[in-house]
Amino acid sequence: MKLLLGLVGLFSICLLANAAPPTCYSRMLNLSKEIMDSFATLKNEEPLEPCVEGLPKLYLDIHNYCVLAKLRDFVASPKCRKVAQVGALKDKVRKLYIIMNSFCRRDLVFLSDDCEALENPIQAPTTARPQLRSEPKEVAKMFPVTPAARTSTG
Repeated sequence: MKLLLGLVGLFSICLLANAAPPTCYSRMLNLSKEIMDSFATLKNEEPLEPCVEGLPKLYLDIHNYCVLAKLRDFVASPKCRKVAQVGALKDKVRKLYIIMNSFCRRDLVFLSDDCEALENPIQAPTTARPQLRSEPKEVAKMFPVTPAARTSTG
C-alpha cells in the first residue's frame, strides 16, 4: 500500500513539474531548433530533389535582427512548392515569423544585426586543449630558472 501511495505521489510530482506552460522565448527557441533540424534532415535525404539543393542555408539566431528578413524571404521563395517536406518546413518558418513579429515581439531582445553571421555561422573552436598543454613550455621560456635564482630563494 505504501509503495502504491509512493508511486502515485511521484507520478503527481512529475506531472506538476511539466505543467508549466512554455514562455514565448522558449517557444521561439524550440521552434527555431526544430526548423534547423528539419532543414538539415531535408538536405541530407538521399533522393534529394533538385530544387532542395537550391534552397538557401537556414541558420537561425533569434537574437539577430536579420533573422526576420531571412524568415520572410524563405517563406516567400517560390522554390520547391510541390515538395511536401519543404511545404511543411515553410509552414514552421511562417509560424516562427508570426510568433516573433507579433505575439512575442516584446519578449524578444535583438543582440545584433549582423546578416553575414546568419549566412556563415561561426563554429566553436575545437583546438582548445592542445593550446593549454603547450602553455607551460612557453612560460618556462619566458621565465627561465637560473642557478642564481635558485640559491637566492633558498
